[in-house]
Amino acid sequence: MVYNYKKNLFWLIAIVALVKLLVAGMIELGNDEVYYWTYALQSDFSHFDHPPMVGLLIRLTSINLLWANSVSLRLGAILCCGISTYFIYLTGKTIFNDKAGWYAALIYNCSVYSGFIAGLFILPDSPQMPFWTLSLFIMSQLLFAEKDKIFGWWFSLGFSIGLACLCKVHGLYLWVGFGLYVLIYRTKLLLNWRIYLAILLTLICLVPILYWNIQNDFITYKFHSERVTHTVLQWDGLLQEVVGEIAYQNPIIYILILISIIFIIRNKSQVPPKVFPFLLFMGLPMILLFWGIALFNATLPHWSGPGFIPFYMMTGYYFSLKFQNPFPFIIKAAAVLIIFVLMVGIGLAQYSPVNFGSKNNENYGEECPTLDISGWDDFGNNFRNLVEKDKIQKKMQPNAPILVSNWFPGGHILFYVANKTENRVIGVGKIKDLHKFAWLNKEIKPLSIGEDAYCIVPSNLPFDVQNNYGSYFNNIESPEIIKQIRGGGMVRYFKIYRLKECKKLIDK
Repeated sequence: MVYNYKKNLFWLIAIVALVKLLVAGMIELGNDEVYYWTYALQSDFSHFDHPPMVGLLIRLTSINLLWANSVSLRLGAILCCGISTYFIYLTGKTIFNDKAGWYAALIYNCSVYSGFIAGLFILPDSPQMPFWTLSLFIMSQLLFAEKDKIFGWWFSLGFSIGLACLCKVHGLYLWVGFGLYVLIYRTKLLLNWRIYLAILLTLICLVPILYWNIQNDFITYKFHSERVTHTVLQWDGLLQEVVGEIAYQNPIIYILILISIIFIIRNKSQVPPKVFPFLLFMGLPMILLFWGIALFNATLPHWSGPGFIPFYMMTGYYFSLKFQNPFPFIIKAAAVLIIFVLMVGIGLAQYSPVNFGSKNNENYGEECPTLDISGWDDFGNNFRNLVEKDKIQKKMQPNAPILVSNWFPGGHILFYVANKTENRVIGVGKIKDLHKFAWLNKEIKPLSIGEDAYCIVPSNLPFDVQNNYGSYFNNIESPEIIKQIRGGGMVRYFKIYRLKECKKLIDK
């Protein structure tokens, strides 16, 4: 029986997308997701943390901000995952065969990083993945399908890598991996003038990022450089990075990748010439780079996520030699594991009567991951009722702003609270804490003398209002308490402070 992999690939993409759309509506947006909503609110050539692409994607899927909810914001990530799945299949097919491409596509969707972190939640990685996987496909055409004399393919490569960089600047690694391979295995390509035009095109794509940073004293690079300046060895940091990568890739997938690499090393004769080094160069150096960084500085496991994508294709090829069944048991096990974890996570976020963080009153719920994706929508409704009551009873001036000192919970307050009350949100604090809110401030009316303000303090993100704002207002009233009840138990509480009559302007 001849299996139609391409036809079933489209069924895979469609079914996975529908499931994710259901999931997207079941959990609220996380800290990072609501923060990147600010990129869409105020489009720019670049932003404090990252280039502009994620904000543009949110604008597209939210119909220019007219339809804003957890589904519309995550729709872009879901669509991008489907597109990336297709490019993974095409790359596997080009360098190996249809069957290997199909297995690679399955593995891509069973990875926590590519299938869910970048493929469901809206992050800068979400729009980057289609351009990253497209770049790998174009490289496979140039190197293994004899397309290196066709300028259109080189143009597409330069443009695709450039767009990947407009999502996250580490997209430049695509040229690093490709360059290493060319220097060692295809040196004749260095005489091909088209490769230099492709590199130039990528650099042209970086102009908006450079322009914005020139205007803002290269603040993006100062911020990121501060994250990698430690010089003391931290072996526990490396361990955390590796364990995090195993979890983010799906433990079953991670083990399969290791098995595949060992098999290919032992059976090089069964692998098409020079394909294994290409995949190795496009993935391993990036992973090793972040291992090196983790030895000295705190890292996040998803930073190295793109480095594992070439190994999905390597594993797909190993499967094509070992299995006939298009849905091997081990792949089903990987899918069941990720679905189980997802269902448990959703269940806990919606119904758990306890938080999984601190039980101390002063920081109740801190470090509980489920509080990032639950409770904010209900709190927004409760806060709206409180504001309306304050207006009727004349406890506060109409349209009193909400002050935030950090991008989290600033993002949640802006998306789930201020959207319902139309109170403006003003960032007060250091740029390293406010991030994008420092730029949003430029487009809203600042706090004025004599004006009242609100300050919202979730118990899991403690903040000393009196110490930070006390000298700027005539009076700060005792806070109102709104509890987050879940499954019959209190998992968090919110303190709402009324800051009365600003007597001097707050330094920003």
